[in-house]
Order: sequence, then C-alpha cells, then structure tokens
Amino acid sequence: MSRYFSDADPQGIVSDFPLGNAFLEGPASLSADALRALQERRFRSVIDRAWQVPFYSRRWREAGLEPGDIRGLDDLERIPPFSKSDLMKSVEAFPPFGDFHGRESMPAGAGPASMVLHTTSGTTGVPQPILFGAYDREVQNALLARAWYLQGLRDTDVVHSVYGFGMVNGGHYIREAMLHFTGALLLSAGTGLETRSEQQVALMKRFGATAMVGFADYVQKLAQVARDAGLAPGRDIPIRMISGHLGQESREAISDAWGGADVFDWYGVGDTGIVAAEGPERDGLWVWEDAQIVEILDPDNGASLSTGERGNICVTCLYKTGIYPIIRFDTKDVSTLLPASGGQGPLAAFRRLAGFQGRSDNMVKLRGVNVYPTAIGAILAEDQALSGEYVCRLRRSDGRDHMVVEAEMRPSVKRDEALQSGTAERLRQTLGVAVDVVLAEPGGTAEATEIDRRQKPIRLIDERHKGVT
Repeated sequence: MSRYFSDADPQGIVSDFPLGNAFLEGPASLSADALRALQERRFRSVIDRAWQVPFYSRRWREAGLEPGDIRGLDDLERIPPFSKSDLMKSVEAFPPFGDFHGRESMPAGAGPASMVLHTTSGTTGVPQPILFGAYDREVQNALLARAWYLQGLRDTDVVHSVYGFGMVNGGHYIREAMLHFTGALLLSAGTGLETRSEQQVALMKRFGATAMVGFADYVQKLAQVARDAGLAPGRDIPIRMISGHLGQESREAISDAWGGADVFDWYGVGDTGIVAAEGPERDGLWVWEDAQIVEILDPDNGASLSTGERGNICVTCLYKTGIYPIIRFDTKDVSTLLPASGGQGPLAAFRRLAGFQGRSDNMVKLRGVNVYPTAIGAILAEDQALSGEYVCRLRRSDGRDHMVVEAEMRPSVKRDEALQSGTAERLRQTLGVAVDVVLAEPGGTAEATEIDRRQKPIRLIDERHKGVT
C-alpha cells in the first residue's frame, strides 16, 4: 500500500465521518449536547496540533495567548482569525510553502507525512499554496460524497463534471471524492478550455449523463450549447440532478435550462473543502457540524456576529490534525448563519448557511450603497430576454465611482432601448443605486469573463486601476 493511503486510513474516515444512512443515523441524529461534546473533543485535538505549527504559535503568542489558554470552543473568539493575505505573508517569509503546514513538526518517528500540493489560480497575484495531508484530504472527499448522497446521487449515475484541473484543486477534488467514496461513473470534462463546450455536450449525450457538478454559470451555458446543437436538455441528455456552487443565481432558471433537473447548492473553499450543503428540502445549506465550526464575522472589525446577521464566513476544520490545521480561516465569502431547527429528527442540531452572498473583498461601494457584483446575475436571470451572462466594469469619472453592467441578450432577442432602460431600472430598484447598462450580443462578455477557461468567471473588472478582481 502506498504511503498516502496508509496515512489516509479510509476505513477510519468512513467510521468517523459516515455517509448515507450511517450519517443520518449517526452524526445527523445527535442531540445538541452530544454534538457539542463531539466538537469539543475534536477541537482540543486541533488546538494541540496547531501549537506545534510555527504559523499559529507565532500569531497566537503575538495575540497574548499561551498553550493552555484555549481550553474549548467557548474560547474560540480569543483566537485571531487569519485570511489568504496572512498565508501569503507566510509564503513570502518562508518560501515556497510558508510555515503554516507543520510538516516538520509531525510526531517523532512518524517520518515525513504525505503532503498534497495545489494552488489558487493566481489571477490576482502569486498563487497561494493549498496543502493537505492524506487523512484530511480524504475526509474532505468523504464529506463531499456525503453531500451528493444526501442530495440523491445514486451509484448508477453518470456524472459530468465541469470543474477545472491544473494546479487548482477543483477537478481533482471532485474526481477523488467521486472515485474514492461513491460508485458513480465520472466524466471529468473540466472547463471549456480543457474540453470544448460542444465536445462536452457530445460526451454527455454519448454516455447518457444523468447528473452534473460544477459552477452555475458554465452549467447553464452548456444547456444553451446543447440547444444550439439541436438537443433537448433533460430528454436527449437525461440530466436529473445538478449539484454545484449556485451563488445567487436563479435555481429555477438552471433547472428549467436542464429540463426540470433537481438543483442543489453546496459551499466550500479550496483550503477547507466542503463546509455545508443543501439536502432534499433545499431550505439552507446544512453545515457539517461534526467536521466544521462556522462563524460569521464582521468584515470591518472581525468581531463574531449573531445568527441571522450577514458577514464573512469563518471556518475551523475539526479534522485537520496533520498538515495545515485550519483554525478561524476568514474566507472573505459573505453569508448568513441560520439557526438549527431543534426538536427531533435528522440534522435537528445542525445549523445552516444561507448560501454564498458575495465577497467582502469584492464589494463595491457606490454612493454609500454596498453592491456585490456576484448578486447581479440573479437579478438579470429574472428577465427572459437576457441570458444571465454579464460582466461589471467599475469606472471613475467626475470624482466618483460608477458601474457599467454589460448584460448578454438571448440569441433570438434584438437590441431594444426599452429592454436596456428596463434592465437598468430593475437593477436600480433591487440594488438601491443606479448603474449603467449596456446590452451585449450572445457570447459578447465571454472574453472578459473568461467563462470557457475559468471555474469562476470574472464578474468585476476594476478599470479605475486597470485591475481584475
């Protein structure tokens, strides 16, 4: 057996973080007190490990903490959160991996631990290393498979994935989770750059794809590509289930585009893996509370916010006791925590996330109003004349910032002044501030958004400084 799988302990993982009925009858059925006890036990192990890692030891001592000060989850708020910028400072000071992985401080006699390396895309600068130990990577894989089974995945499904490969984690994560913890067959097509959109549609048709995973933007685009090829999504390509990152896009529009397929959301980032996922009821994304502690932080001062308040998603992984422990990672993604339902039954003690609601570091303030460019897609999708594809351009003139939204029309729609002014008015009413609207031909924003090449299309171009975010 390879060192990786020996370190991973797959049998122990499915025992500690079960899937399917074992999850529903196990962690999902715990009382609030029993769940808290499980979290406390795992949290103490993570804290003990973090003190052995230079990144945490240095930061925590600078904050006035010493070993033994953090005794349980009630002390969590005493720990300073960190973000990607802190990791990149670590990488700059201790190249090339930084000092947050802790590989050198593994238990004596264990030898060097298996370490998996991925990076961020590097669109806005030097790519950040994303590091995994074998055990925690496979836990993340199992937790993703848990979500798919909860949403209705069957081992007989043929699953088409549009997550990208290369150094980014996405496509590799999906492939490993599907292969290691489900019996489904995976078509690992990747982005439109890796497998042309027309070829992806042909693959789905040929192999009878029944499920699809990916980011909503490209999933919806493939439906139009299928129609352009004379195929009826949902009939000629029998997709019945879509699971991916929906953001604030219209799930009804995505479902309709694929012939009424069931559409499910899940949330996670490269460092943490999956954090929360929708179940069949689709009434929020259930946080995997046996594996992740989620807080919502004030974007301005980092203070913890109450249930129901919107702010930055902050994650503590309860299973990362080897490579790169994660304690209070501020993702800069914005959402709202919803309370646990309480009472009896599965998941009664688990809280929910409202879903991805934007990026606090990608927010634009226009005349005193906070605007999240990622929220604009959901507004545009309500108009049947528009395809839902768009890009926002931030410009400055006459001493103030203003935004231009380029919105693509559907192929059969002709440019119309009433459509342009009506779209601008709808955005003004919903956002609370006026923006300019420019109508684009089908495919007219693709070069700017790079939708065929990226997992997450570019939605905001800051032309004030000629930077892309």
